[in-house]
Formats: sequence, structure tokens, C-alpha cells
Amino acid sequence: MITSRRFFLSGATALAASLVAARANAQDVLGDIFKTAGNWDDTFDARANASSKVASTLPIFSPQTVNYTEQAIAQYQNIVAQGGWQQVPDTKKLQLGVSDPDVVPLRQRLMVSGDLPQSAGISQAFDSYVDSALKRFQLRHGLPADGTTGKYTFAAMNAPAQARLSQLQTNLGRLRDKVGTLGDRYVLVNIPAAQIEAVENGRVVLRHTAIVGKIDRQTPIVNSKINEIIVNPYWNAPVSIVRKDIIPLMRKDPNYLKDSHIRLFAPDGSEVDPMNVDWSTEDAVKYRFRQDPGTINAMASVKINFPSPDGVYMHDTPQQSLFGKLMRFDSSGCVRVQNVRDLVTWILRDTPGWDRQHFEETIKGGQNTPVAVTNPVPVHFLYVTAWSTGPGVVQFRDDIYHEDGVDSLQITSSL
Repeated sequence: MITSRRFFLSGATALAASLVAARANAQDVLGDIFKTAGNWDDTFDARANASSKVASTLPIFSPQTVNYTEQAIAQYQNIVAQGGWQQVPDTKKLQLGVSDPDVVPLRQRLMVSGDLPQSAGISQAFDSYVDSALKRFQLRHGLPADGTTGKYTFAAMNAPAQARLSQLQTNLGRLRDKVGTLGDRYVLVNIPAAQIEAVENGRVVLRHTAIVGKIDRQTPIVNSKINEIIVNPYWNAPVSIVRKDIIPLMRKDPNYLKDSHIRLFAPDGSEVDPMNVDWSTEDAVKYRFRQDPGTINAMASVKINFPSPDGVYMHDTPQQSLFGKLMRFDSSGCVRVQNVRDLVTWILRDTPGWDRQHFEETIKGGQNTPVAVTNPVPVHFLYVTAWSTGPGVVQFRDDIYHEDGVDSLQITSSL
């Protein structure tokens, strides 16, 4: 019994010692992992560092945005005074789980811009904190927040700090010029961001992705009022599209107009048979090209009208896939609106009889139906490539139409 008891006690002591040793070894291993990661700091929540700190209901044109943009200018003046940021090597794809020497300059770059806190530390590990910080950076630059360093992310990241400062200074003037002049309820199309804000009482109530004009067919600056909604619209092709698109298409395919449900009308209003037109010349520009309402209509379900010297307007589109593109500069100057029915419902809010249900039923009916807006809503097409909606939340977009005067800011259009 005594021998057995001593054996048991000695065995238990050895087992306890081995467990302590194993636990200590495990702690050493975990410690090494933590040191390698370099950013396991409980004071910083990676999950809360991306979209939640970038998304805002603050309108681009608001007094608060002006104040935040002034703060951003001071921040970037300091960055420039400190020598800017170093270039991040753009030779390889970096993403969650990677351990690579290039993650070190990536971390440093994200720290300089405030996307990654200093407490995250420096290491070669692309962990969840770097992933969240990179997504935050991408959101601020209008890029898909996929947490992967592709060519557009590298290009935005390596734009010189001085160029970003100049961009902020240029756009501060644009903000100051318009803040307080747009009204309490309005629609803003920010052209370089290809985005729409519906603003009411100092707050963005709707935000829509847009398609705007190509570089060679630019969307103009507009300050007008939405006075009409056309449900199931006809589409009348502008002369520019007739020349650049329709005539060349008819030369290739004589059935193009018929297949597209586009009719030709002479100046006197009589319909013209396309087969009687000489498409080898530009004589066709004297005719009116009208597409019937329907699913393939260029404006799809609805057109948003307002007086404009350039003849532009906003509308739906049958090409919904275009809204998923990074480069949403595909129109001939007009603005296509994603989820346009939500915006139209908001515009028609004060127009008797035009609630969402009646609007949807009218679309299903397929008949061309103009609707006068009871209280015309101001609409503004403006050009802003840099602004800030909160401390450290500095938004940048490409200077797609070369209006900022800095060559290094036409990033996506030059790649």
C-alpha cells in the first residue's frame, strides 16, 4: 500500500510538472505568434475599423464637411512636411494570411493615412488588422473593399502625398462655393465619384451608384430642378449617338433599328422606313430616332427630367451589370441610376396619387406616362474628387475629367 501510494504521488507530481511545462511551452508558442503578428492589441477592434467608420449620412455639401476637409488639409500638410509616405512595392498580391517583407511598408503606409493605428505594430504578417485597415483605405478611395492589393489599390496608395494635399485644397474651394446654396431637399450627382445623394434636412436619406459620362462624352455641371418623371419613356437618340453609334451599327447590321425597336421620323413627323435611308452617308442625322418603351429601351422603366441646356437627364437602364464596374464612366453624358425606383418614389413623395404601389403598377402597364412633380426637387451635377465626412475619414476619387490640375490623380483611367 505504501509503495503504491508513493508511486501514485510521484506519478501525479510528474504529471503535474509535465502539464505545467506543456502549458508554459504553449504560452511561449502563442507568445511567439503574437509577437510575429505584431498587432494583437485589445484596444483596437479590427472588425469595427472598416465600413462602420467610413460610411456616413453627412452630405458632401455641408458645413461639417467643409470643417472636416479643413482638418484633413492640416493633416496632409503635416504628412507632407514629414516627407510624405514611402512607396509600397506593387509587384505582388498581398492579402489576408500572407507573410511577406512587403507587408511592412504596407503597414507603414496605412499607419500614415490613419487607416491602421500605430499600436498595431510592424511585422511581415498580413493579419485581420491589416485586412480591415486596407478595406477602410479602399472604401475611402471608392475602390472595391476586397482587402487585396490589386493594381488600382497600389496606384491609389502610391499617389504622392503632395498631390493628395493639392487635391484637398482644390476641392475645398468647390465645397465652400456651394455649401448653403443647394436647399433643404435636393439630389446631388457627384460626377467623379459616380454616386448620387438624396439629401433632406442636412442628412443623406438615399445613396445610389451611378453611371456617368465617358471621358470623351462628359457629364456636364448642372443646377436645375426635377420637374417631371416619365414612366415607360420613349428614348430619342441624340445626334451625337446617331453619328457615333447608330449609323456605324446600321452599316454593319441593317436590322439593328428593327431589332432595337427604334423608329425613324422625318422632320414633318412621318415615319421613315430605314431601308430607304442611305447609311453610307450621314443623311440619317436629319431624322429623329425614337425607341419604343419596353425592357430593352435605353432608359428602361423611368426617366427623370429637368431643364438643362445640354439636354441631359437621369434614367434607369437595362444594363444593370454596369453598376458593378469600377470604372462607371460609360454614358454619353446622361446619368444612369441604380435602384432608380427608390429615388423616384422619394421625388414623387408630395405628388398626389403616386405612391410606390401605383408607380410599380404603371411600370407593369407599359404605357408611356409623364408625371408632373408637384414640388420640383433641386438637382445638382457637381464635380468633387476629395472631401472629408469625419475625423480621419478623407475621401478621394480619380480626377477622371482632369479638372484638378494634377496629372498623378487620373489613376484608374490611366491603368
